[in-house]
Amino acid sequence: MVSAHHPLQDQLERCILSRTGRRIFDLRIEVEPERVVLRGRSPSYYVKQLAQHGVRELLPSVALENAIVVQGDSL
Repeated sequence: MVSAHHPLQDQLERCILSRTGRRIFDLRIEVEPERVVLRGRSPSYYVKQLAQHGVRELLPSVALENAIVVQGDSL
């Protein structure tokens, strides 16, 4: 079950948006007791990976599921 709003979500969102130049669309971050899940849309695999590194910067050992969808030029 995902909490309504985890205090860490804002910090993670700021870090991800900064790292990706705000190129992740519809970004949703789910902070669960055992993992973090990233959802949204990205124009490239590179930007998707940048988002992942944003989480790793703050939480280096958390279990991370990067479910961001790469949509290329269709964004």
